Amino acid sequence: MSEESVIVIGAGLAGLSSGIYCQMNGYQTKIFEHHAVPGGVASYWKRKRFLIDGGIHFLMGFKPGTLLYDYYRELGIMPGSKVVEATTFGKFIDETSGKSVTITPDLDRFAEDLKANSPADGAVIDDLIAGAKSMRGVDMSTVGMSHPPELTNIFGRVKEFWGMRRLWKYFSGKYGKSVAEYVKNIKDPWLAECIKNLFLPEVPVWFIFMILALLADHQIGFLEGGCLDFVLALEKRFKDLGGQVTYRATVKKILVENDRAVGVRLADGSEYRAKAVVSAADGRSTIFEMLGGRYVDKNIKRRYGEWASFAPFVLVSYGVAREFPDSPPFITFKMKDPLTVNNKPIRGYFIRLLNYSRRFAPPGKTVVQVEFESEWDYWDNLQREDRAQYDAEKERVAGEMLKQLEAHFPGISRQVEMIDMATPFTLWRYTLNHKAAWEGWMITPETIKSSVKRTLPGLSDFYMAGQWVMPGGGVPPCLISGRHIAQLLCKRDQKAFVTTKA
Repeated sequence: MSEESVIVIGAGLAGLSSGIYCQMNGYQTKIFEHHAVPGGVASYWKRKRFLIDGGIHFLMGFKPGTLLYDYYRELGIMPGSKVVEATTFGKFIDETSGKSVTITPDLDRFAEDLKANSPADGAVIDDLIAGAKSMRGVDMSTVGMSHPPELTNIFGRVKEFWGMRRLWKYFSGKYGKSVAEYVKNIKDPWLAECIKNLFLPEVPVWFIFMILALLADHQIGFLEGGCLDFVLALEKRFKDLGGQVTYRATVKKILVENDRAVGVRLADGSEYRAKAVVSAADGRSTIFEMLGGRYVDKNIKRRYGEWASFAPFVLVSYGVAREFPDSPPFITFKMKDPLTVNNKPIRGYFIRLLNYSRRFAPPGKTVVQVEFESEWDYWDNLQREDRAQYDAEKERVAGEMLKQLEAHFPGISRQVEMIDMATPFTLWRYTLNHKAAWEGWMITPETIKSSVKRTLPGLSDFYMAGQWVMPGGGVPPCLISGRHIAQLLCKRDQKAFVTTKA
């Protein structure tokens, strides 16, 4: 056992990032991954010559000149990964009213289109666009993330936020509340639904401003090779630096001696020891199962007892013998005739058209994906109790959603060559994320301002990375959390943190 050896649990974005930065700083790192491939929730798989992308919907800060780009470059993602700049972000369609709007980088045009649909709410629309414009040119995507909480004092926080002082007013008051609260006074129900669906209704209003500002600054794009290229670039960087990864290796227990993490035990009973252990796996199973719930405090108990996580979703992918050159990559529908799952109505769904790259489908064809939130317990219980009924329900839902698509893309039913459906149970099966939460803690006005330590009380030489210590999850926070691990190890060992191989 090397004095500078590290074991990382999980080869998702956070686990691979942890391994890369640890290798850069002289820590011999070994990753154990439950699945057969890297990526975690940044998933990808192939069906009948179609590449299904199950993870990263869009990438922020992909151009040189931002801190995020510097991190992507350190991790080996850039400049190799090809990104297609978003000329439109998406479209919102209300099937009942027939109203629709396209979200474009031209904020003035977006405002005009909103006002054309909802003239009585002009003041609210102006307020929304003004907030977005105020955040243009501000690199907010990494604010508060340069160091982990353990290495950040009050002076460091003030220094980071001082550069954004002109925006402070947006982080409290009505802009600090959830979008769902913000839209309550809007006269037009269509506009309220549209604004709620710009991202998620639970997020604070200023988060919507940030997304629109990034779009207007041309800093939102789509990965030409999807999660596949992105994740494989991380894996290659890790291995090139000398790191080792073992797949189909499920960690069941974190070994502890004298309140110090010393290794892991796998499902097959084998044990591996190291001078530090990092979990980039599910937070709940890490703390309450692998560690037996022995290292918690009131804040940890409150988080796992009270905080909401991202709702799981169903993903239906269709390989279609058709192209969609005039359609935006994202379309959100508010349904006129809701789909019923478990006797409960599904009133909205999200379409992702992988039409911005030829990597996903053979020439002349497209992968069309439908996503909608669905209950974890329903799908989990169904597959455990009656596998045949589980498969039948998947087939029914896929068929019903195809009918929905037919209404908007006539003839699509006859052009389908492949159908693949992933349920919440599917995501759990490959990631072990608690109740299939795909980005950990839901982004809310409370969680996004919360600081979660990468360490646990009373346990030394143990660290956590990923979406459960970075509330709201997402690509940048998960990657940056891996950087934090190496920073903490270097601080522990009193050596300089570096971002190139020693």
